Parts: sequence; structure tokens; C-alpha cells
Amino acid sequence: MDIKNSVALVTGGNRGIGEAFVRAFVAAGAAKVYVGARDVASAQHLVDEAGGKVVAIALDVTKPETITAAAAQCQDVTIVVNNAGQFGMQTLLKAPDLETARLEMEVNYFGPLGMSRAFAPILAKAPESAIVNVLSAGGIVAVPGMGGYSPSKFAARAMSTCLRAELAPENTNVVALIVGSVDTRMASHVEGFKETPATIAEAGLKAIKRKADEVDTDFMAIDVRANLARDPKGFELQMRRSLAGERVTTGR
Repeated sequence: MDIKNSVALVTGGNRGIGEAFVRAFVAAGAAKVYVGARDVASAQHLVDEAGGKVVAIALDVTKPETITAAAAQCQDVTIVVNNAGQFGMQTLLKAPDLETARLEMEVNYFGPLGMSRAFAPILAKAPESAIVNVLSAGGIVAVPGMGGYSPSKFAARAMSTCLRAELAPENTNVVALIVGSVDTRMASHVEGFKETPATIAEAGLKAIKRKADEVDTDFMAIDVRANLARDPKGFELQMRRSLAGERVTTGR
């Protein structure tokens, strides 16, 4: 699939990985990039830099009415990047209630699903189109210290596979990006080396171009998958030890 002259929409596009995707699409020759953000003003710097190619739109993926409004406004979209994410830094049992886990599922699973449902008919009008779900290494190995975040990414990964099957007749490819530790606000608690958001965006655009199904975007994601394949039970125990104070090794 050619990125040049495409029209992309990036949720959570005002900072972090989303902002890197916006810049990457512009650099690759996209005709237009919609930046979805809860606060439109937070994306103004991208609008100012891109010379009319970037359009900021109000979008909160936990609010179906804003998704509906975005779909009505953005009828020319050929690529949707479901990047908006939520990590509440709570475990499942020690959280005071279920609100954090519910919000993580709302943003990380139901948000991308709602976006995909709303934009599927629009994407189907293009000869080639794509949905990119920005997931996590915490979606291929369960991380107890990441509470509802890790299960929500597992769910989003399964959703990606189901959508890929449903959308294949429309020539809309669904890409699942498995992301490790990235230098963003969400991963500020993670110690050690972190990839740049630009690295993830670059991997994402390459995955779109070659119509990949699932891509490990960085060293940590590749390492997690290798450890999981080599010794799944041992890796499970390693993740369990993270609850005792050892550093969390996955997350974006």
C-alpha cells in the first residue's frame, strides 16, 4: 500500500507515538492527516508546522458521539491509526475499585473497536486501506503489574485478528503493532533503554506499506516474543517477580 497521497487519521495524535505517526505520514507524502485529540488546541503545533496538511479534530474514543462526528467529518480517510491509550498503573486486586480497569478497557479495546466500526464503510471506498492498532508487548505476555492494561491489549490483539478477517473482502488490512518500551509520558515509570516514538511510527508505516498482519516494532517487543517462545512458564514467573519490586519490562 502506498502512503503517498493517502489520508490518515491518528487517535491520540497530539503527542508521543501518535505525534510521531502524524509527522511520519506528512514526511511520507500523505495528502492529509487528521489528528484526533480530546483537546484540539493540544495539536495546534502540528497544524502550524504542516502547512495545511494536518487537521486537528475533537475526538475522545471513550465517547461514541465524538467517533460518530469524526466519521461524518472525515469521509476521505484511507488509513486509521488507533493509537490512543490508557495505563492506570494499578494492579487488578489492589486497585480501590474497578474504575481504572474499566477505563483501560474502554480506551484500549472499545475505543479502537468503535473507531473501526465507524470508519470501515469509509475505508471500504478506497482501493486500498488500513487500520493500524498500536498495541503492546503487554498484549502478548501477561504483566501482573500492569493491571487492566495488559488484559486490554490482549483483547485488542484478538480484536485485530477478528477485524482482519471481516475486512479482508473490503481490501482493508488490519495491522497489529506490538510495542515495547518507548520514551513517552505513559512509560515514564519504566527504567532502562526506551525507543523513540519515531522508531515506532517508522515501523508502523513500513507495516502498512507491506500489508503486514502483526509487527514487533522494537528491540524489547522482539525480545519479549523470543522469551515467550523459548520458555513461556519461566517468562510468566519473571513477570510475577515484577510485583515484588523488580522493574516492569514491557509497556509503552
